[in-house]
Amino acid sequence: MNDIPRRAVTRTAKLAALPLGFAGRAALGLGKRVTGLASEVISTEIQQRTAEHLFSVLGQLKGGAMKLGQALSVFEAALPEDLAGPYRQALTRLQEAAPPLPAASVHKVLAEQLGANWRSRFVEFDDVPAAAASIGQVHRAVWKERGRKGGRPVAVKIQYPGAGDALLADLGQLGRLAGLFKVIQPGLDVKPLVTELRARITEELDYELEASAQRAFAEEYADDPGIYVPPVVAAAPRVLVSEWVDGIPLAEIIARGTEEQRNRAGEMIATLHFSAPVRVKMLHADPHPGNYRLLPDNRLGVIDFGAVARMPEGPPEPIGPLARLALAGDAQAVFDGLRNEGFIKPDVDIDAQAVLDYVRPMLEPIAAEEFRFTRSWLRQEAARIANPRSPAHQLGKHLNLPPNYLMIHRVTLGSIGVLCQLEAKAPYRAILRRWLPGFAEPSE
Repeated sequence: MNDIPRRAVTRTAKLAALPLGFAGRAALGLGKRVTGLASEVISTEIQQRTAEHLFSVLGQLKGGAMKLGQALSVFEAALPEDLAGPYRQALTRLQEAAPPLPAASVHKVLAEQLGANWRSRFVEFDDVPAAAASIGQVHRAVWKERGRKGGRPVAVKIQYPGAGDALLADLGQLGRLAGLFKVIQPGLDVKPLVTELRARITEELDYELEASAQRAFAEEYADDPGIYVPPVVAAAPRVLVSEWVDGIPLAEIIARGTEEQRNRAGEMIATLHFSAPVRVKMLHADPHPGNYRLLPDNRLGVIDFGAVARMPEGPPEPIGPLARLALAGDAQAVFDGLRNEGFIKPDVDIDAQAVLDYVRPMLEPIAAEEFRFTRSWLRQEAARIANPRSPAHQLGKHLNLPPNYLMIHRVTLGSIGVLCQLEAKAPYRAILRRWLPGFAEPSE
């Protein structure tokens, strides 16, 4: 049982083994608390047991199940504090750790991917993983390199045996949870989103494809003063060797970082988010704390390029102008632009000012020269959209998310979740002026 449980029936049974009674009550409590309709909440003890069991099962299954847990760990910032607390520690552990593969399984993968003499490529190889993620784990090693005395410190990412079958099985099961997205966007057509997520997540199985994306990012940001992407040293379909990145994991900064560290990390995450589609024609599409490090020279180290959105034309042209027009209060122009892009379907009859009133609070972080993201701000926005009694919730039922915006929407939400966990203050408006086409005034 060294590999991931692969049979769909086995994985389904394990997912079903989660404390569904507790989880169901937790979901009900969450829905009521977020919308401000509950007068009581399930006990902390039950929440803690549920969280620990959730970590155990999703961590053992890895694959898509663990990826769901990582996504949840980002969005905990939107939950009321007394609900989020018991889950935060268990979910955050999924960002950096999971039950590891035995050394024998690791060696077998390395032999299959790098050759029977794989050890000759390394000066050192640590059998104990330094980190584990949804479809692979990372080992620290020293790569043998001609002309470099002592070798080159590297991170060796090794895909779990059976990860492909497990991922496909999980994606089929987790599609049943699509209704969770309705909390974020009540009018969302969920089926295209699930289809798009399935396609993007499946790409993560190909480490050579990931290596090509990482090389593109590393080349473009090679001399950047704020962002560092480690170069690729070697790649095979199920093994990826990159230069080792030393630094403070973002989860640690979230837990006990200084205000300066939080602000710097937040500014660089936002810079990466908006600059990469322009500079690399790709979007780093896995914004959870496990993929970021704050380096000793104050740059943000970015790792894991398995999930990227390829944007050969750069960011969609209307985003910048529509954001600028919304901040200027031009309700009709915003309405027309959103309808042209498919956010408002042709047969939907809604008021332009109501649409602007729905959109405008979301743009608060770029309305002023500086803004501090906070958990309370995100909870307030989540409650505004999710509360069935609110005008925003009612209007949201009439809005759609076009397929070509699905990945951008998901990654933006994830990035905002991380910024709120950091409680980072930065000049986000200036970042958009520089990197988002059409956001700056024509005269600027």
